Amino acid sequence: MIEHKDKHGNENMIEGRNAVLEAFRSGKPVDKLLVLDGCQDGPVRTIVREAKKHDTLVQFVDKERLTQLSQTGRHQGVIAYTAAYEYAQVEDMLALAKERGEDPFLILLDDIEDPHNLGAIIRTANLAGAHGVIIPKRRAVGLTATVAKTSAGAINYTPVAKVTNLTKTMKELKEKGLWFVCADMGGESMYKLNLTGPIGLVIGNEGEGVSRLVKETCDFVASIPMKGDIDSLNASVATGVLAYEIVRQRLG
Repeated sequence: MIEHKDKHGNENMIEGRNAVLEAFRSGKPVDKLLVLDGCQDGPVRTIVREAKKHDTLVQFVDKERLTQLSQTGRHQGVIAYTAAYEYAQVEDMLALAKERGEDPFLILLDDIEDPHNLGAIIRTANLAGAHGVIIPKRRAVGLTATVAKTSAGAINYTPVAKVTNLTKTMKELKEKGLWFVCADMGGESMYKLNLTGPIGLVIGNEGEGVSRLVKETCDFVASIPMKGDIDSLNASVATGVLAYEIVRQRLG
């Protein structure tokens, strides 16, 4: 199997039809699949089917783009990116909380796209004692080498789960006693909210914030008091501020 780091040192790249198909069938977590646009070959169609079965993000690109990314020159119309680190299950996080004798504290990210933000959030999650980070499969960044590096080693200790549908996961967790607070400009000041108990902290996309459906599934909307001249904090900083208000209230 041909597997190597891509040019940005981001993830493991797998090239060639057999190698890519083998990656899917062996259960390797594939974050993204690039396919030659318009390619109707049987083997390529099989690979795309496998990708959809595994909820992998599929992007159709032109030949020039594939050739530019390819390091072997033998991509055969397909390049897959596999996660640099293994994903956990949401159940693992709840088990970790139980093991520590603590109320579950999870951090959920609604489409964080910047690997540096994700890495910094995993680092904060670890230090704030969160039991895990949950990210969606679509559009968002996965566990790349850049994420690992920015997490300063926290990726080895804090479980990260990838879920198909964030709102569905939240509803399932609500049944297990968790409640959710999301960060949003229009919310109530975080200092006025009771953030104790089994909690999920939801942080939105860098540009668009928390999506409508996810926001509607939350129990509370918290805002961070801001006094400056610009209107928002970086996503990883916002996570840090809110996570530590949760820590403060738990210690209280």
